[in-house]
Amino acid sequence: MWQKVALVLMALGMLALIGWSANAFFAESEIPLVVRIAVGAIGAGILIMLGLAIKDRVKKAKTDEFKEVER
Repeated sequence: MWQKVALVLMALGMLALIGWSANAFFAESEIPLVVRIAVGAIGAGILIMLGLAIKDRVKKAKTDEFKEVER
């Protein structure tokens, strides 16, 4: 149980830092607009790929024939 609590706290901390740094990056006026758009597109692409990978893993876990086998 404590491992799950620790993982949630770590994830929340990482999300806070990522959000803070993204806000600082995109609000910076010295960075050209093209670079900010490109970084945003790369980030969106990574999030989409991560979401698709998680969706695929969940879908395969539901149809796993070896659920009862210990690893």
